[in-house]
Amino acid sequence: MNTFDSLMQGFSFAMTPENLLYALIGCLIGTALGILPGIGATAGIAILLPLTVGMEPASAIIMLAAIFYGTAYGGTITSVLLNIPGEGESAITCIDGYQMTRQGRAGVALTTAGIGSFIGGTAATLALVIAAAPLSQLGLMIGPPEFFCLILVGIALLAGLVGRSLVKGLISAVLGLLIAMIGIDPVAGAPRFTFGSEHLLDGISIVPVLVGIFGLGEMLYNAGGTAARPAAPRLRQLVPTGTDIRRAAPAIGRGTLIGSVIGLVPGVTSAISSLLAYSTERKVSRFRHELGTGAIEGVAAPETANNSHSNAAFVPLFTLGIPASPAIAVLAGAFLQNGITPGPRLFVDNSALIWTVIASLFIGNALLLLLNVPLVGLWTRLLAIPYSVLSALIFGFIVIGSYAVNNSIIDVFIMIFFGIVGLIFRRLDIPLAPLVLTLVLGPVMESALRESLQISGGDFSVFTTRPIALIFLIIAAVILTGSIFGSKFKRKAHLPMDAAA
Repeated sequence: MNTFDSLMQGFSFAMTPENLLYALIGCLIGTALGILPGIGATAGIAILLPLTVGMEPASAIIMLAAIFYGTAYGGTITSVLLNIPGEGESAITCIDGYQMTRQGRAGVALTTAGIGSFIGGTAATLALVIAAAPLSQLGLMIGPPEFFCLILVGIALLAGLVGRSLVKGLISAVLGLLIAMIGIDPVAGAPRFTFGSEHLLDGISIVPVLVGIFGLGEMLYNAGGTAARPAAPRLRQLVPTGTDIRRAAPAIGRGTLIGSVIGLVPGVTSAISSLLAYSTERKVSRFRHELGTGAIEGVAAPETANNSHSNAAFVPLFTLGIPASPAIAVLAGAFLQNGITPGPRLFVDNSALIWTVIASLFIGNALLLLLNVPLVGLWTRLLAIPYSVLSALIFGFIVIGSYAVNNSIIDVFIMIFFGIVGLIFRRLDIPLAPLVLTLVLGPVMESALRESLQISGGDFSVFTTRPIALIFLIIAAVILTGSIFGSKFKRKAHLPMDAAA
């Protein structure tokens, strides 16, 4: 079956009433999470992951994926109306978006951001359709040594590029690997790090860990937060003029290209795509002298790059099994929870499911466009919910969700423990992204390492004598070396220690 036929078959499954409903639910939740500062896609997916237990795998992944790219839309609303970024990638939008609000052009800014996000997301999904099959075929040619070294590249990227300190990034990554090692040794059959607990013989379930670190940890860190009530623009204020469209169109095109390319690189968050898109406008836009004063290009470019990045980030996950961001790593956990391993064989072993998910990306982007522009007034009212009420509801939800995974109170205590760990990491400015990546990839990484050593009879030179594996090792070493010299620059630039999306 060729790519087009596979995609059409995917649409036939994605457009069933059940899957359309789950896509809509995901879009609604994602937009709401993007609007509420301090929660984000990673925490949202982690909190809702227990709900997907028992669901059809395709429906579960469709909903969680919609939450992921839906937050990219929602964060725009607070950036434009309140000068408060709901998400890190929306921070750059505050510069011109809030100025447009002060000029009475908030509606135009929000509509332009919605249209740009739709175009960027759709274009990136088309790139996924085109690149998926060739990349997965290339991935099938990669053996265990190459795959192990490829995972090292992904970990090096995330540990080195996320945060201002390479050492703190590596601490986070090593902790994730240690957690992943808890349970029965897959080769020797002996228990590891179980401390005599029968509950830990199967390892620590990924759901309570993720819910604790990103859900409870984020709640504890933002305890006492408040939100203001903005004024929602009227419907007639949402329509951009012809001049607005002519000025925004080139910026949308450039933002789509930047986000689609940067989104392919594991470890680089969508906040970087948004920043690069805005920086590009300052260099090449005909109206660059107006940026910072309410220029529509300052909204169109970063918001388009933001959403195209989110959709492009699925490419390395689907084709190589490498999560490109913390949120994608949590989404990879949803695949594993359903007995599906992302990577080169995904298009062979689970072809119908993966094409259904890809088709749902097109549908989800269209749903988000319809939800975000006419319903801006509804979304802004969410900001009036007292944070104390919201946090109480979320806490009850995550406790029930953590318990429901294995019907075990121990999982609740694990969730609370890792919630405290998440709070401590935030207080110490230790990035959480490497921990999540290594937690998800740890078992796969160990399996690839063991298989490689079995092939070579225990000789580690297998990683240097095979050309592709050696190339990956060199790339990982270069990334880590560059990160050592880049740490001082990151501290001077006051870059965020972590990014959650």
